[in-house]
Amino acid sequence: MASVLKAQKVNAAKADAKGKGKRKADDMDIDEETAVHLPKRTRNKQRVLLLSSRGVTHRMRHLMNDIEVLLPHVKKDAKLDSKSHLHLLPELADLNNCNNTLYFEARRHEDLYMWAAKTPNGPSIKLHVQNVHTMDELKMTGNCLKGSRGLLSFDKGFEETEWGRLTKEVFTHIFGVPPSARKAKPFIDHILTFSILDDKIWFRNYQIMEKDPLQPNGPPQTSLVEIGPRFVLTPIRIFEGAFNGATVYSNPEFVSPAAVRSAINREKGSKYGSRKDAQEQRSERKEARKRPEDELAVSKVFA
Repeated sequence: MASVLKAQKVNAAKADAKGKGKRKADDMDIDEETAVHLPKRTRNKQRVLLLSSRGVTHRMRHLMNDIEVLLPHVKKDAKLDSKSHLHLLPELADLNNCNNTLYFEARRHEDLYMWAAKTPNGPSIKLHVQNVHTMDELKMTGNCLKGSRGLLSFDKGFEETEWGRLTKEVFTHIFGVPPSARKAKPFIDHILTFSILDDKIWFRNYQIMEKDPLQPNGPPQTSLVEIGPRFVLTPIRIFEGAFNGATVYSNPEFVSPAAVRSAINREKGSKYGSRKDAQEQRSERKEARKRPEDELAVSKVFA
């Protein structure tokens, strides 16, 4: 961090030295006919609307708070009442002057889904969120400045598939903090990594350390220390529009948590049925092993 600040000061001093002794552009006589009109520099004006549905748990709320801390260009909105009215989200994003949306949808049994969309025209990605660990739970030793901008690191696996390249583009617009963000600080001290493993996207956050904590006065040594949060995303579908439209990609290997629970219940039911069948077979064998009553039995002779 010290080297970055030093480089920024040197660049500022060079810019001031070049500007000395020159006339300002407003004071110069410029012929409008011969003037060269340079193209305007495009500015990165990415803003993200962050909201959730009703029924989110405390773990989901803490995850949303951690994401809000990491992304200073996020605008948080109230919860969406109905889960079936997703077509209202592009309008909410337009009202909040946001061109990206992160929507967390809660289902029964604490199932969490995340929508990442470019509003208002799309595309949008629906992902299943698993293995959530918030900053409060992890208690990592790393730390970063609130409002600082983070570097984005994507695994090379994103370039091998079409859905990976599209997901990378959407995540770049959402998680990439623009320099002109209102709450952004002019520092870069952490890295947001996205890795693909087993067809899942693994999210991690690391602090950039330029000195060894054991040798604070020693030579600079760059290292990474995890901060948190961490979670795993499983892509489900990619839609052409924002929260609607034609399906561009569908994950054939995704199995919904409801289907997994249904299979577990069926397995438990099959165990119960097999146990009952074994009891019936045992009673039948017991009846078959019974010997017929003897005619010279005591109960018949002395009846």
